Amino acid sequence: MPRTTDIARYRRNLRDELDGAALYAALAAAEPDPIRKDLFSQLSQAEAEHAAVWRAKLEAAGVADVRFKPGWRTRLLAGLAGRFGNRFVLPTLAAAEFADRDKYDGQADAAALASDEHGHAAVIQAASGAPARAVQVGKDIGRAEPWHRGASGNDLRAAVLGANDGLVSNFCLVMGVAGAGTPGHTILLTGLAGLIAGACSMALGEWLSVTNASELARTQIGREREELEQTPESEQKELALIYQAKGLSKAEAQQVAADMMRNKESALDTLTREELGIDPAELGGNPWSAAGTSFGLFSAGALIPVLPFMLLHSRGALLLCGGLCAAALAVLGVVTSLFNGRPAWYSALRQVLFGGVAAAVTYGTGALLGVAIGG
Repeated sequence: MPRTTDIARYRRNLRDELDGAALYAALAAAEPDPIRKDLFSQLSQAEAEHAAVWRAKLEAAGVADVRFKPGWRTRLLAGLAGRFGNRFVLPTLAAAEFADRDKYDGQADAAALASDEHGHAAVIQAASGAPARAVQVGKDIGRAEPWHRGASGNDLRAAVLGANDGLVSNFCLVMGVAGAGTPGHTILLTGLAGLIAGACSMALGEWLSVTNASELARTQIGREREELEQTPESEQKELALIYQAKGLSKAEAQQVAADMMRNKESALDTLTREELGIDPAELGGNPWSAAGTSFGLFSAGALIPVLPFMLLHSRGALLLCGGLCAAALAVLGVVTSLFNGRPAWYSALRQVLFGGVAAAVTYGTGALLGVAIGG
């Protein structure tokens, strides 16, 4: 006999699936494009089939005549779709489906439904971003929208951010210590300690981030591979729905999916990209390379505030530090203008202004603490 907690879970799952069926039916009714109308109808039918699973479990537990009324969220999205069109609500629905796609992963009696939920999230993601009657056809769709690309712009952005972190954090540290009236050799020691500590922290954080992302990606790909072996029909249906969401007719999508399934590795690659948002060729990159790069970039930025105190031991070191850091911040601002769309002068001025304010705050704080602690 199911426990009370199980019955409550059955009810909750049934309500979620019936809400999904009702919402997709509303999207189908509001969709003028016949291909996408059929897509939403299929999703509504799939959700209704899921609901039947939970209704049967409730009936087996002696719970009958389960009443259903669409929730406020379902009614709101359906009303907005009817009033403004499906494209008005699809981004919101795609985000919700992605966040909710793992809801059955911890339920042993719902293992057969978990794969479908992952697929639905990918299908809605594709539908929300693809124009009706997309011109892409055939197997190219499987490679049309990889979620992660190696791009020089992203590499440049990461490099600038890494150097900026080192520059600003150590500049503020040096200014804070200088504000307390600390001798030059102590400022130098503090700056070098800040450089090493910050670079090590950044490197370790990057290593952990890349390692964890890579391990998670491999685990998810392994799970997708198991689903492909254990439930190939379900995975083929998911592929067909994804292709249909991208603009193919139902017949074309089913044919492409069938062709794709003849090569399991190609099918796995497509499902991994579309369902999981993972590029199998990258899997997060090399953690040691990422850690080394992060260490080097942070160190390069953090070294700039320290250099003047290696050369001078008078108050001129502090002035030179401020000048060098302002110049470096301006250069970084100019570089950021390459990918933020702002004029170079604007990005440079903003970078110098914010960095100067941060340094002034820490200098003032150091001066106050120096007086308070020093008596």
